[in-house]
Amino acid sequence: MRLTLLAAAALSTSLTSMAFAQDLTVGVSWSNFQEERWKTDESAIKSKLEELGARYISSDAQASAAKQLTDVEALIAQGADALIILAMDKDAIGPAIDQAAAEEIPVVGYDRLIEDERAFYLTFDNKGVGTIIAQTVVDAAGDGNYAIIKGDPGDPNAAFLREGMEEVIGGMSGITVVGENFSDGWKPENAQKNMEQILTANNNEITAVLAQNDGMAGGVIAALSAQGMNIPVGGQDGDLAALNRVARGSQTVSVWKNSLDLGSKAAEIAVALAGGATLDSVEGATKWSGGENGVEMNAIFLSPTPITKDTLNLAIDAGHISKEQACEGAMDDVAACK
Repeated sequence: MRLTLLAAAALSTSLTSMAFAQDLTVGVSWSNFQEERWKTDESAIKSKLEELGARYISSDAQASAAKQLTDVEALIAQGADALIILAMDKDAIGPAIDQAAAEEIPVVGYDRLIEDERAFYLTFDNKGVGTIIAQTVVDAAGDGNYAIIKGDPGDPNAAFLREGMEEVIGGMSGITVVGENFSDGWKPENAQKNMEQILTANNNEITAVLAQNDGMAGGVIAALSAQGMNIPVGGQDGDLAALNRVARGSQTVSVWKNSLDLGSKAAEIAVALAGGATLDSVEGATKWSGGENGVEMNAIFLSPTPITKDTLNLAIDAGHISKEQACEGAMDDVAACK
């Protein structure tokens, strides 16, 4: 009888939670939805919210920090019970967090740091990503002249990635960084221009390039190809085009941050917080204060996966990319493509 009562109680709790979730709306503010990878993130968020019975609404700031503020205001006006924010600018987003707090709407800082104790920080270990990019490229290229193509200066991830890279190359006397530039908006065309300038300034004497994401790595490779150069280049995000470049041999590594895992986790956290969970009660949360201002926050860091020609099968086996997409024009020594 006791087991029956416990089961009934559990069923009642489950049904109550489901009914509550069905009344929830989660608003997602994208900084720059035109980037390929965010499509996968959105799919994962929408899928998990649907599973939980919550409604999805969204907006795209189109790489404008000012528009993102009005976007968040609009999401709140549409009845968002929780917000997932991919911030365009770490400082400019402040008023949006203030408004959400005033309305008692919880915020998940998605993938990019919003250094505010009122937000939950969910991301991958971006410093670790920088370390992986640098170490893989160094293993392939050895000593020489390196270029570093960084992301947007308003995104803390650019700094975290650079810190991780420095842990590898900082103590290597045989490596000289001869060019290092930010690329506004993480845009491939800006990265290409930066790479062209570095090549010109150094008479093409560049040994390797550390790019902070795959889109920019594509811009870098376009600049190199125009000069007839094929040198080790690293990036991150697991973009489909980048994984094919890995198979073709024009990109050395793409550090894959499984967006399906990240998006699904963000949706779970948003629904839990909207349901009354506190920031420090989120399963897996840890205290972290590694931001520029040392603000202590509740955070979860997921682990990334480096994809090289030797580990391309990991992305294929996970269903992230088809074998046909990954292996078109692949080099003969790519095991996953045989």
